Amino acid sequence: MSVLTRDEAQTRAQLLDVHRYTIELDLTTGDETFGSVTVIRFTARSDADTFVELKPVELRSATLDGQPLDPETLDGNRLPLKNLTAGEHELRLDAVMRYSRTGEGMHRFTDPTDGETYLYTQLFMEDVQRVFAAFDQPDLKAVFDLSVRAPEGWTVLANGVTDHLGDGRWQAALTPLISTYLVAVAAGPWHSVRTEHRGLPFGIHCRRSLAPHLDADAEEILEITRQCFDRYHEKFEEPYPFDSYDQAFVPEFNAGAMENPGLVTFRDEFVYRSAVTDTERQTRAMVIAHEMAHMWFGDLVTLRWWDDIWLNESFAEYMGYQTLTEATRFTDTWTDFGVVRKPWGYDADQRPSTHPVAPEAVEDTASALLNFDGISYAKGASALRQLVAWLGEKDFLAGINTHFTRHRFANATLADFIDSLAAATDRDVHAWADAWLRTTGVDTLTPAVTAGADGTCTLTVEHTGSRPHRIAVGLYDQDLTDQGRLTLRERLDLDVPQTGPQPIGKRPALLLLNDGDLTYAKVRFDPESFGAVRAGLSGLPEPLTRAVVWNALRDSVRDGELPPSAYLEAARAHLPYETDLALVQGVLAFASAHVADRYLKREDRPAALATLSDLCRDLIRRTEDGDNPGLRLIAVRHFIDVAAQPDTISAWFSEGTVPGGPDLDPELRWRILGRLAVLGAIDDAVIDAELVQDPSATGQEGAARCRAALPDPEAKRTAWEAMFATDDLSNYLFTATAQGFWQPEQADLVRQYVPRYYQDAVAVAARRGPAIAEAAGRWAFPAHAVDAETLRLGEECLRDADPIPALRRKLVDQLDDLTRALRVREA
Repeated sequence: MSVLTRDEAQTRAQLLDVHRYTIELDLTTGDETFGSVTVIRFTARSDADTFVELKPVELRSATLDGQPLDPETLDGNRLPLKNLTAGEHELRLDAVMRYSRTGEGMHRFTDPTDGETYLYTQLFMEDVQRVFAAFDQPDLKAVFDLSVRAPEGWTVLANGVTDHLGDGRWQAALTPLISTYLVAVAAGPWHSVRTEHRGLPFGIHCRRSLAPHLDADAEEILEITRQCFDRYHEKFEEPYPFDSYDQAFVPEFNAGAMENPGLVTFRDEFVYRSAVTDTERQTRAMVIAHEMAHMWFGDLVTLRWWDDIWLNESFAEYMGYQTLTEATRFTDTWTDFGVVRKPWGYDADQRPSTHPVAPEAVEDTASALLNFDGISYAKGASALRQLVAWLGEKDFLAGINTHFTRHRFANATLADFIDSLAAATDRDVHAWADAWLRTTGVDTLTPAVTAGADGTCTLTVEHTGSRPHRIAVGLYDQDLTDQGRLTLRERLDLDVPQTGPQPIGKRPALLLLNDGDLTYAKVRFDPESFGAVRAGLSGLPEPLTRAVVWNALRDSVRDGELPPSAYLEAARAHLPYETDLALVQGVLAFASAHVADRYLKREDRPAALATLSDLCRDLIRRTEDGDNPGLRLIAVRHFIDVAAQPDTISAWFSEGTVPGGPDLDPELRWRILGRLAVLGAIDDAVIDAELVQDPSATGQEGAARCRAALPDPEAKRTAWEAMFATDDLSNYLFTATAQGFWQPEQADLVRQYVPRYYQDAVAVAARRGPAIAEAAGRWAFPAHAVDAETLRLGEECLRDADPIPALRRKLVDQLDDLTRALRVREA
């Protein structure tokens, strides 16, 4: 199959003006394939050759202006269109397409709970070619006229309002001009909750087996949707550009969600079957806000080529968090961003695979797919937050609205975006863009405090890096009435690089750079401030301030400047007093998955797990009064995950409850069984019995994870063959099996699979494509094997085995993380 290059796309865009697609999909032809008939009406501006893309099982016929084309000329995914003449044309293609089990193209899923089948499309990048023929590039927008034949009893959802014509026939309203990758269909016996808001139909949809859980949260989901919708209409002058707003929670979805205009698809884990924390509800709300922002930035105005993917994702990421803070009950979203999303960006930006937020050129679609990472999302959003701090929100929004007006229902580039911002301000936005969007890496800010003869001090910020920063500097004094508490004396605004030393008065106990987290940079502490942090971190008054401190400690561990054991000591000392759920979750996750499992030597891991277990016990005791169920749930989850002995969690499982609560819901039951499997405290019979109680898709994944985690050679062999020797596992079952397979406690048992991983991952990625390559690189990698041999084998694979781009990128990142872990251990 050929990937589309930037040059090819530019040539075709100059040649063609695409007007309309008429698409007929027949979803009644069996379990493996479906029918797809596409008629494309377009104009050629000159005489030339070009091509149309599709990936069929069979191309039954093709005609151009009524004249037959030879289906045998289909070369991979390209059907050549030779000797086009200038003028109007009609291309008709009749094809048989294959359903996907990997979340790409037209994904087909049968619910094990009730046997019902559901279909949905994910057409991003090149996957539209798996569903219908297209001139597949984002700047050839067209109107789409879609009809679907579906089994009786099904509902068909699409970008526009759909009408049931009878006999299983569904017709979607014509779309306005949209890009090919944004077309969406979801078909099945959906459970739906419908309403109207401001004259528009709103709907939320899920599988029937999840209906009670969606109904329980329907008002919350719809309220968030209404609040964000109204707030965007206060921010944006351009009204919502489509005829309806449906949100479908679909199974086995690879991403968090997809911004299809009028039909946003979400992974259906956001329909909660089990207890969740308020931070997890906030995450769902943020994704709702993020995808709605795309209706304007991404759908109304679309990138011209994939080098500007950040224009979609950074904007939606920033707007999602900011709008949630402004419009909903979730008013502390930037703490969660700082704890969860920013580290994703920092980590990605320090790897060999880093790239600018706005790269100069992305040569083809395979390369573009690799840039959906922490840089395009988290770093880009951080850059926009810094831009707003520097520019002012009024001018920022004025520039955004100019951009919408200039490019509505069309395409735009970084240059267009910067020109729109520049029209709203006297500041040099072009220079800012060059410094922030065209460069790579993370700046580091370190304070140097100089005491004067009169007892007052000045601050000089040592700046490693090239970007300008507007930051706040927090000056915190020891509370004389409470020695464990730090109180804010003053918060200074500071531009870095400085024009001169900044007076700060008498020496504070803690001087914190980037207080409020408005810029994207690593920060360090001077010695006195570090002492104050170690003694009083939990006494800092604001959670966002504490998030900046915890991130600084995290970065120092990763950079080999702070011993991993010191991070554990800080967590043990301060988390028992932490009130913010995102902080507790983020610190425990880093302490267990990175510090205990990778950065500490193997012989030090048991002591680390014991420390974390004691910490979780303290949090469980602290929440016995029931006042903070979210904090208790986090503590219970992590206590299970770090259990070194089976006795306590086995008793919980047998009794169906944690003493004092919570009762064990399906998520907690499978979590306990997963840990008991690792510890060798259960067998297949226990897993099978639980699967009888919970035969859902989530239960199937839990069982696969548990079976792969059993410390038994036959269990490991079976799991390995399921992942790499056959292609039967769906994307989710592949991931669940991979998550169970590698366990630090079982390093000796699975040692023989480490060298096998590289050759088998390369092979399965080549056979099954980018989605499975992503899963194989992320979840099936032997991350526990922190040693020079694992690194050598990986480097040899990259040099000699030629993995497909999606897997190569994952392996580059994994090997860089492995190298970092080795450096931390040596330090």
